[in-house]
Amino acid sequence: MISKLEVNSDFLGTIASSLCLLHCIATPLLFVIQPISVQTEAAPFWWKSLDYLFLLISFFAVYQSAKKSSKVWMKYALWISWIVLTLAIFNEKIELFHLGELVVYIPAVSLIGLHLYNRKYCQCKDETCYV
Repeated sequence: MISKLEVNSDFLGTIASSLCLLHCIATPLLFVIQPISVQTEAAPFWWKSLDYLFLLISFFAVYQSAKKSSKVWMKYALWISWIVLTLAIFNEKIELFHLGELVVYIPAVSLIGLHLYNRKYCQCKDETCYV
């Protein structure tokens, strides 16, 4: 029996990646428009933790989507995009290399597009490719 997560993994992945992208775009904007009188030096812990929540949700979505995709290249593309996004977010946290914000946006947008494409064109017609 196929669980709802397996059926909706591309939808879930699209939503999680979209929210991650909005989070990445909103973070600098929120701290720029914040009134000077209440300005803090760092983002709240819960706001920083959203990165990890989105990564965790997108991991399960990529896992399920790659598992049920009918195209081998799609499986690799989903995992590569997720790994690049994960590395970019971790790099942003520990500041190992100075990379622009675009480095986070590209894999997030890629995941959105890949999930949408996978949902539309790469679905298995029967149970044989769920192996």
